[in-house]
Amino acid sequence: MTVIRSNLKEVMENHDPKLSIRKLAKDINYHFDSVRRMYKDEMVQYPRDLLLKLCLYFNVQPGQLIGIAEDEDSMSTTDESMDHQEDGNDNEDDKDANL
Repeated sequence: MTVIRSNLKEVMENHDPKLSIRKLAKDINYHFDSVRRMYKDEMVQYPRDLLLKLCLYFNVQPGQLIGIAEDEDSMSTTDESMDHQEDGNDNEDDKDANL
């Protein structure tokens, strides 16, 4: 399964291998726990203000902080057809769009 992943750990290591999560959070004036969750790729949603502060701090674009990757935890035997089941409402939406 394809997922969004945080690259903050790699960006931090490339910027300064000795930079700690705590120091980064203090430098950008952001909650330590949020920065830690992004570093450990445990974040479900990425706050826009955090992304902006990190982009400005590291002088990078948002796409360098987050990216699309294959989920190593997912089972390779998952039937992809299950991921794209139709619910029967698609045809109604198409009709409404044409009105």
